[in-house]
Amino acid sequence: MSSDELACFLRSRRAAIQPDEIGLGARSRRRTQGLRREDVAELATMSADYYRRLEQARIGPPSPQILDALARALRLTADERDYLYRVADREPPPRPALSRHVAPALRQLVAGLGDSPAQVMTLLGETIIQNPAAAALLGDHSIYTGDARNSTYRWFTDPASRSIHPPEEHEEEGCARVAELRARSVHVGDSEADRLIGTLRARSPEFERMWQERRVAICRSGTKTLVHPEVGMLDLECQILRTEGLGQLLVAFTAAAGSRAAGQLRELSIAHARQPARRHRHTVARTGRAPTSA
Repeated sequence: MSSDELACFLRSRRAAIQPDEIGLGARSRRRTQGLRREDVAELATMSADYYRRLEQARIGPPSPQILDALARALRLTADERDYLYRVADREPPPRPALSRHVAPALRQLVAGLGDSPAQVMTLLGETIIQNPAAAALLGDHSIYTGDARNSTYRWFTDPASRSIHPPEEHEEEGCARVAELRARSVHVGDSEADRLIGTLRARSPEFERMWQERRVAICRSGTKTLVHPEVGMLDLECQILRTEGLGQLLVAFTAAAGSRAAGQLRELSIAHARQPARRHRHTVARTGRAPTSA
């Protein structure tokens, strides 16, 4: 255990919470920023002396029960909670398993975006649902089965899937996908992530090489340049939102009202509605370092 780091982390999180945020109200003659040690001890239902020794790095590793109580008392995010466990030399509790059940409200949101392509994906990169606009822009992902449903798996095992990017971008795109998978696998923390990573390491020397580089990066929202065989190049904004508790991502592409890209998206939606059974491949190029969701 890094006792000093644990102590510093606890102090920093305690200082970040104001008493009125948790209903304690203003305290007179306060000498510390944020909560007092006694406040945290009370919220975590432990003795003030025990908590004081934790912050002074004068005690052994806390139990998982103590860490869980501290995480609740300090209102830690899931990432902060995991960090708390690791600096205390404990294995963080597993995150919720990947779910392929899309909540009705989220399904309705995706369907209601109209000409804006949107899809729900697992944290590991499997598409669960798409609206018609996403199928028209990115291709119908429901045609894939087994491991091929995973976009990173396709990238490293199916050369044809790389046609969505220019050859000169393949190295950067592959690295971005591996960095994303490494980052997301920590959040998922289940056997499915381990199996996917093991399969890719065994089947793709390129993936193994990039995996050994140990890059970690989460795909962020930003501008994407997509090139479609029917409407040409589109400049779109990509928004990526995580749904807590289900291990899912909402990926949506939007275009400014009245822009050329908005017209292209409408054209694609109309063409797709006329030929709903059509399956197409297309070329996708991107800007920035984050991998696309295609």
